[in-house]
Amino acid sequence: MDSYQDIRVLPDPEFTEAQLLAALFAKLHRALGTRGKGDIGVSFPEYDKTPGGVLRLHGERGALEALEATRWRGGLNDYSAGSAIQAVPVDAVWRTVSRVQVKSSAGRLLRRSVRKGWLTEEEACQRLLSARDSVSRLPFIQMRSLSSGQSFRLFISLGAVAAAPVSGTFTSYGLSAVATIPWF
Repeated sequence: MDSYQDIRVLPDPEFTEAQLLAALFAKLHRALGTRGKGDIGVSFPEYDKTPGGVLRLHGERGALEALEATRWRGGLNDYSAGSAIQAVPVDAVWRTVSRVQVKSSAGRLLRRSVRKGWLTEEEACQRLLSARDSVSRLPFIQMRSLSSGQSFRLFISLGAVAAAPVSGTFTSYGLSAVATIPWF
C-alpha cells in the first residue's frame, strides 16, 4: 500500500457535508463492489465526531489509477475534488478502519427472534421489559441499501495505531478489521 488519493466534498448551499460524503461513499461502495478485488482501503483524515469532509483512498498506485479510470465519481464531480495520486509519507503509522454494527433496537431484534421461531411471543415480551437499546457515539455515514431500500448508519471505528502494516483484504466499503491503512 504505497499510494493514496484524497477526495474532498466541496461546500454547497443545497447539501450538507454529511449528505455529500454519503453520496460519494455510496458511489465508492458500488465501484469497489464491481471491482471485487479488496485491494483498496479508505480512511477519513478529518475523523472526529463525524467522518469529516475528506475521503482518503489507499492502495497500490496501479489499483488507484484503475479505480479512477472507471470515473466512479460521475455525477458528483461538481460536489467533490480529487487530489492527484500521491506516495504515502515515510513517517506514516498504520491502523485499521472498520465497520461496527450496532444492534440498536431491542424491540426490533426481539420481533425478529419471534418471527424466526427462536422465541415465543411471551418470552419476547418478558425480555423486552429488561432490554435496552444500544447507542453508539461513533461517527457514521447514513447509507441506503440498494437491495432492500432500508436506510442504515454505517458506523466507523479506528483501530489502535501500529508501527507495521498488516496485510489483508478490504470489504466493498473499503473497510477491514484486520488489514491496516497508513494513517497520517
